[in-house]
Amino acid sequence: MIGAIIGDIVGSCFEFQPIKTKDFPLFSPDSDYTDDSLMTIAVGLALDEAIAQGKGEDPDFLQSQFTRAMQFIGRAYPNPTGEYGLSFSSWLKADHPQPYNSWGNGSAMRVSACGERAKSLDQAIFWAKQSAVVSHNHPDGIKGAEAVAAAIFLAKEGQSKQAIRAFIQEHFYPDIPSVEAIRPTYSFDPSCQGTVPQALAAFFDSADFEDAIRNATSLGGDADTIGAITGSVAWPFYVRQAGVTRAMSRMAEEAMGRIPEEFRDFVAGDEAMFGYLYIE
Repeated sequence: MIGAIIGDIVGSCFEFQPIKTKDFPLFSPDSDYTDDSLMTIAVGLALDEAIAQGKGEDPDFLQSQFTRAMQFIGRAYPNPTGEYGLSFSSWLKADHPQPYNSWGNGSAMRVSACGERAKSLDQAIFWAKQSAVVSHNHPDGIKGAEAVAAAIFLAKEGQSKQAIRAFIQEHFYPDIPSVEAIRPTYSFDPSCQGTVPQALAAFFDSADFEDAIRNATSLGGDADTIGAITGSVAWPFYVRQAGVTRAMSRMAEEAMGRIPEEFRDFVAGDEAMFGYLYIE
């Protein structure tokens, strides 16, 4: 989850002030968590509860847990930086929330835990679908979540970028252009179709984790969400390839200091469980 949270916080300053350069400060006084980090944490908490109760394969229970966790955190934090989308904000407040056929990128930005905790690729995709359909039940909304969870799982398992790209292009998005091809004409796009391939391109074209986040932000789109998606895949990939570097650890420490204090132990414990935190 920490990769998504870092990407979210780095991109938060540029969601409505897009840039087209990789030369920018990663963190500034205005850098803050958004709904992307909050909902990423909510999905992680809900999935952990389902697994703990032995109901990780029960779609009804999973959907109930995802809904409850997202509503609980969303209501506790009603005005994050960047705000919630209008439809999702209404969903958070509803007494009996129903999916609203959304194809938005919210389903893809919150899915980190589904890929990280999965024991198989099929399980990652299954969990991603359950986390999406409670609100984003449009086929494109589901596809976005499934694609990101699959990429996270494959990255965690040590697959190469070529293998991850091949799987994503075969099963989800056949056309993933390069960052250099996307950047000149790309602009804000809240859809999964217009966000997930671009976020994955930022990962595929990166040299390391920081470079992936800089790629994502420099596209000039929905920067916090693109950053969250890119970071969610790039973090396990680069950890598996070379461990957590000092630079990654510093970014994680900076991000951890900016999320609500009540979630820090959960995020830190999650990353330690997966061996993701740098040890001096």
